[in-house]
Amino acid sequence: MIGQVLRGRWRTLVVLAVLGALVGAGSSLILSPGYRTTSNVLLQGPREADELLTQSEVATSSVVLDRAAAVLGRGSGLGLRDQVSTTVAQGNVITIAATDDSAEHAQQVADQVAQEFVKYSTQILTSSGDSAVQLANERRETLRQQVSQTNQRITELTEKVSDGKTTVETVQLRTELAALRSSIEQAMSSLNATDTASGLGSMVVMGGAERPTSAASPTLPQLALGGAALFFVFGLLGHLFAARTDRRLRDEEEIGAAAGGPVLATVDVVDVPDPEAERSLRAKVLGDDKPWNIQRVDVFPDEIDGDVHYRRLVARLRQRRLLVVVADGDHAARVAAADIAELSDRWFTVVTVAPGRPVVEDADADGVLVVLGVGTRTAWELVGIAEACADAGLTVVGAALIRPVRPTRSRAAKPPKPAKTDREALAGTP
Repeated sequence: MIGQVLRGRWRTLVVLAVLGALVGAGSSLILSPGYRTTSNVLLQGPREADELLTQSEVATSSVVLDRAAAVLGRGSGLGLRDQVSTTVAQGNVITIAATDDSAEHAQQVADQVAQEFVKYSTQILTSSGDSAVQLANERRETLRQQVSQTNQRITELTEKVSDGKTTVETVQLRTELAALRSSIEQAMSSLNATDTASGLGSMVVMGGAERPTSAASPTLPQLALGGAALFFVFGLLGHLFAARTDRRLRDEEEIGAAAGGPVLATVDVVDVPDPEAERSLRAKVLGDDKPWNIQRVDVFPDEIDGDVHYRRLVARLRQRRLLVVVADGDHAARVAAADIAELSDRWFTVVTVAPGRPVVEDADADGVLVVLGVGTRTAWELVGIAEACADAGLTVVGAALIRPVRPTRSRAAKPPKPAKTDREALAGTP
């Protein structure tokens, strides 16, 4: 079925693909980010996860963006808000990503925002950390005094136990000396931790941002290709869905049951467009006014001859005067009904009914022969035609199905005979 759609509606699918490419190219003005680059800022010292998230928000604050925009000559930072984003990476690193229409501008934005972020964060820590620095200095001084006192006590204890006598007092002193040594080690560890905490505010820009060599995804070609593929697939799925939901009958038994009579003949004819139908410009260009699911047969067009089947059908029904009913708009059935009536020597009369509201006039006939194309009418339409025949007091003797096909072979056209010259015509040359 997919192959039939591709063969019968390839023009429509190509137009949909082109339309999708145009939509994708147009959406690149909104979806394509342009050039993207990043700059990394390292926050030294141990950091909590919440603190890193706070610093990430500071990097995109209005103050930082306004300062960066002022240096870059871009006015306020509102224009940079959609161009700059931050993420927290492992190792206390904040990644600042910048996008712009040009690679040079993206690099400049990333570098400048990183620098302004470091300056602003340093200013905040300096202005709000005076009391914290004073408290840390006092704590360090206290720890140093504790270390000094402990060292002095250790010296005194060492002198008392230096005589080498082992008594109860010397054992107690040695125990106390070991405890004091443990205490001084803890004090030194606290002092080192305090010195480390005093450097929390230091930040370093880890090199400049690299200049991007190509635009970031999704680019204009990617969006155009994606839009073309998406519209093509939607068009293909739409045709398949329409084929699945099509209620027009194609099975002979179902058609016979709905029409109220047996199928007397199924005739293959070459699919020929209706010359009287007016085709719109869209239909001429796309060719979507023709059914895409017409069967293709591997024969030459002149090898398909429906007259043989028409003669057999007429010979079978010649002794009866019939009314040949054709649904309006069924070109193949209308042509076939005319051929059948001509072969019957006016024993058959062709009438056309509207499939939506069929009305059959009273006629002097022995029955009705319904001629219709395969896959052109639903079951309810055929039931309506059968009921209209019954209202006219006529019985449906059977149905003749016309199945349009498309030959895949073609014969080479014979070259025309050369025209005779005036001298040959006068001389009577054959």
